[in-house]
Amino acid sequence: MGAAAGAAPVVLAVSGASAQPLAQRALQLLLEADEAVELVTSRGAIGVWQAELGLRVPSEPQAQEAFWRERTGIQSGQLRCHRWNDQAAGIASGSFRTKGMVILPASMGTVGRIASGVALDLVERAADVHLKEGRPLVICPRETPWNLVHLRNLTTLAEAGARIAPPVPAWYHQPQTIEDMVDFLVIRVFDVLGFELGNLRRWQGPPQQPGSPGARSL
Repeated sequence: MGAAAGAAPVVLAVSGASAQPLAQRALQLLLEADEAVELVTSRGAIGVWQAELGLRVPSEPQAQEAFWRERTGIQSGQLRCHRWNDQAAGIASGSFRTKGMVILPASMGTVGRIASGVALDLVERAADVHLKEGRPLVICPRETPWNLVHLRNLTTLAEAGARIAPPVPAWYHQPQTIEDMVDFLVIRVFDVLGFELGNLRRWQGPPQQPGSPGARSL
């Protein structure tokens, strides 16, 4: 899925939960795949980036675009960044077509406000638009354990049409590094939208033992 001229973009939203490296890798893989990306980073996410990773992410859209181009090292694809509170942005309107929206990571505050129909920033407004238009919305909650309020909010969103995809690791692909695990989490999230990003060792069933049905002799 590439970003042909005029192709609908994917919205990548980042809220203020701990898991910002997943968002950065998602952006990198999308741009490598020549996708068009509408990126919106919440005010809380900018704070988390600075607190956890020591990154000063600019708020001004053009400066932020230059920051991410340099940070990811990717010049392909199309990238447009938005201010966290710019509710006049294109993605705040139902007439602006997209391939879908992913909130990675999604804080439980963001989850709760979207579930309640409250939009205090562009992340929440864009999510509300995707729900009302019946477009794909993937929410990746980063919190544990989930209390009853969290579960009810996530159930409300699932009933409204969102897909809930918490970033849960796996080991069947035999990760050797943190980067391997990050790639698994990001790629599996975007599988939900039908994107083919990066390279992933996918589950093909248990390894066959010599002499088992279907095993070939060497």
